[in-house]
Amino acid sequence: MLSELILVGRFGAPHGVGGKIRLSSFTGDPCAIASYQPLLDESGKREFSIVRLRPLNNNLLIATIGGVCDRASAAALTNTALYVPRASLPKTAAEEFYLADLIGLEAVTETGEHFGRVLNVLNYGGGSILEVARAGLRDTLLLPFTKKIFPSVDLEARRLTVLPPTEIEAKPACSDR
Repeated sequence: MLSELILVGRFGAPHGVGGKIRLSSFTGDPCAIASYQPLLDESGKREFSIVRLRPLNNNLLIATIGGVCDRASAAALTNTALYVPRASLPKTAAEEFYLADLIGLEAVTETGEHFGRVLNVLNYGGGSILEVARAGLRDTLLLPFTKKIFPSVDLEARRLTVLPPTEIEAKPACSDR
């Protein structure tokens, strides 16, 4: 079921004693998260409805959630990820995609050589980062998702082009890793 769901937000800590909760929104317009229905947990079985929403800063909001009336109930939701069914999201235009579409794509160099596979899309507040698993290596690479490093994305071919920074291409001094 999770493959049919797109991550749009995450509950944070309670805000006050009346059941309000912090909400990190991952939508283009942070307040638009309230318009996507239904909001589901990771299992797809529990639904949440946003009754009231106000911006706190950047992508952080203060939300009143239906059925959450006190601090303890809000605290129980801390770190709950919020998803929407893919079908409820707007269609993307040509050359547009959802970040979730990148997961699983093969990363290739400009010459078409296999570089790795996208495992995850991360964002810690400074922009999107792709976690790329390199073939035959234990460690993954975290690369900023920019046009300079990933100049093209081809969803139909299930691949993207990567121009790794020179620091990445340098061979390690020790080979016992």
